[in-house]
Amino acid sequence: MSEPSVNEAKPSQVPPPARKARGAIHVTRNRCKGCGFCIAFCPPKVLEFSEEFSEQGYHFPRLKNPDGCTGCDLCGLYCPDFAIYGVMQKYGKKQ
Repeated sequence: MSEPSVNEAKPSQVPPPARKARGAIHVTRNRCKGCGFCIAFCPPKVLEFSEEFSEQGYHFPRLKNPDGCTGCDLCGLYCPDFAIYGVMQKYGKKQ
């Protein structure tokens, strides 16, 4: 027996549209030394240096495109000072 095509499928058989993963970052400004590893290794390339300075005089990272962050936490994995980490958000919620 053949599977029904999408055009023939009943509404209960049509899968819901795929949702894009959403994420956010958290930065501890006083720990950041501005090395840029988080920016270099960010897969969706949504991080950039802030124009602000930390208390130590370093530019820390910020999201230039918050909707592009997936919360993968590669930024946190590459940070030698544990100054940044990424988190996945529940669908439909913004922080």
